[in-house]
Amino acid sequence: MAIRQKRVIQNTFKARTENIDHTEFYPYLMRYKEALLIQNYSNETLIRRENDIRRFIVWCDDRSLPHPKDVTKPILESYQKYLFYYRQTNGEPLSVASRNRYMTGIKQFFKWLTRENYLLYNPASELVLSRESIRLPRVLNLQEVERLMSSTNTQKASGIRDRAILELLYSTGIRRTELCSLEIVDLSLSGLTLFVRKGKGGKDRLLPLGERAAKWISYYLDQVRPQLLININEPHVFLTDYGEPFSESRLGDKVKRYLRKSEIDVPGSCHLLRHAMATHMLENGADIRYIQAMLGHTDLSTTEIYTHVSIRKLQEVHAATHPAKLESKENN
Repeated sequence: MAIRQKRVIQNTFKARTENIDHTEFYPYLMRYKEALLIQNYSNETLIRRENDIRRFIVWCDDRSLPHPKDVTKPILESYQKYLFYYRQTNGEPLSVASRNRYMTGIKQFFKWLTRENYLLYNPASELVLSRESIRLPRVLNLQEVERLMSSTNTQKASGIRDRAILELLYSTGIRRTELCSLEIVDLSLSGLTLFVRKGKGGKDRLLPLGERAAKWISYYLDQVRPQLLININEPHVFLTDYGEPFSESRLGDKVKRYLRKSEIDVPGSCHLLRHAMATHMLENGADIRYIQAMLGHTDLSTTEIYTHVSIRKLQEVHAATHPAKLESKENN
C-alpha cells in the first residue's frame, strides 16, 4: 500500500510540472529562461534548468506560495527535506547528485531574481547543499568491451549501425548527447578525426578517431545509412530504423540491451564506454591531460577519478615494491 502511495505521488509530481502558467512564478521563469538563452547556454541546460524550477514551483503552488517573494530560506530547506524523503516509482530515493542538481538550479534562479532586482534579498544565498560522496565508476575491462562489440549481429543492417555506434563511443569517449547530435560534416574518416560541436558547457572539441571505429562508421555510411534515409537533407550521422536521429533515451536503451545480451551485469549505459576509454588509455600510459581533452573536462580534478579506478598500474607497483612480495621472492 505504501509503495502504491509513493507511485501516485511520483506520477502527480511529474505530470504537474507543466501546470504552472497560473502562478506568479511563471513570468519570472520565462524571463530567466530568456536570460539563459541570451547567455548562450545549451538547449539541454535550458530544458533541464526549466524542468527543475518547474518542479519547485509546483511544490510551492501546492502550499499556497504563488510568488517568488513568498519563498524564504526555511521554505527552501523544507523543499530540500522533501527531496530527501521523496521516493521514485521503484521505491528508491533520489541520489544526492540529483537532489543537489535540483537545488543548484533553484539557487541560480533566486540569484538571478535578486540580481535583476525582482527580490530585495536572496533567500537561497546561504542554502547548504548535501555532501556528495565520491563514488568510483565500475569500469568494463577489455574482455567485456570486446564481448559487447561482438554482441551486435553484423549480418543485419541494424547490427552494422549498432556496432558503429558502440565503436565510436569506445574510441572517442563522447557523451550520448554528443553522439545523437553528430552530423556528417563533423566526421573526417580519411583524417581520422571527429568534431564535437557545442558539447557540455557549449564547448567545441576536435577528437582523434580510431581506425577500427572509422572502419565500422564507413561501412555503416556506405551500406546502411542510405537504406535508413528518408529525408535526403538529414544531417545526422546515426539514424533509427524509422529514419530519425536517435534521441538520448533511445540510444541509452539500445546500449543497455546489448549489455544484457552480453551478460554484463553493470548499471549504466553509454557512459560505461566513456569510462572504459579513459581508464584503458590511462593504463596504457596516456597522460591524464590528454584524457582530459578527450573527455572535454574543464577541471582536471574531474578527470583524476580515473587514476583511482585504474587498478592495473597500482597492482604492478604493489607487486614490485611491497615488502611481503619482495620477501617471497628472496625465499625462492
